[in-house]
Parts: sequence; structure tokens; C-alpha cells
Amino acid sequence: MEPQKSYEIDGSRFSTLEGFFDEVSDVLIPGMWWGRNLDAFNDILRGGFGTPEGGFVLRWKRSTLSRQRLGDHVFDDLVEIIRTHGTAGAEQGDGVELILD
Repeated sequence: MEPQKSYEIDGSRFSTLEGFFDEVSDVLIPGMWWGRNLDAFNDILRGGFGTPEGGFVLRWKRSTLSRQRLGDHVFDDLVEIIRTHGTAGAEQGDGVELILD
């Protein structure tokens, strides 16, 4: 079995939701067009939009800084969307593992 692809977003590189979307564009799906909203972010995590089908690891460095900058509500919404695609999530078959650093 091949190791899962790993991506790393860095909370020090953005301070707004739009900045988060820029980070996702640069790191997860460079050169791909997407809707840049929460529903479209959810779709990206399913795979096939430039992300690997079969899952991947998403490491969120400086996640505590992201929580401070984005606010609890936005941060928690993003984490919930990601975890929906991981172990025990409603779409766990997508195989996205979130690591908060």
C-alpha cells in the first residue's frame, strides 16, 4: 500500500477566510479553479479536484494562530468540514486525515 499524499497549510500565511482559500488553492490544488466557498472546499476534500482520490493527510501548522485570526466559529466550521471526510466522519471513505499543529 502506498503512503498517503501529505499537504501542509500554514496558519501564519493567512488571517482571513479569503486568505485560507488562497492557501488551499496554493497548497492543495495549484492552478485549479474552484468556487472559493465552504461548499466548494468540502467538494475539494472528496478528491478528484486536484486532490488525490483515496485520501490524504492535511497538516495544519500554527492552527492555534488560525483560530485566533479567523475566530472560533470560522475555524471550527473549517475543522468540522475537514473531519467530515476523515475517520468516523459522514464521508470517512474519502480518507482525509487532519493533523492540527
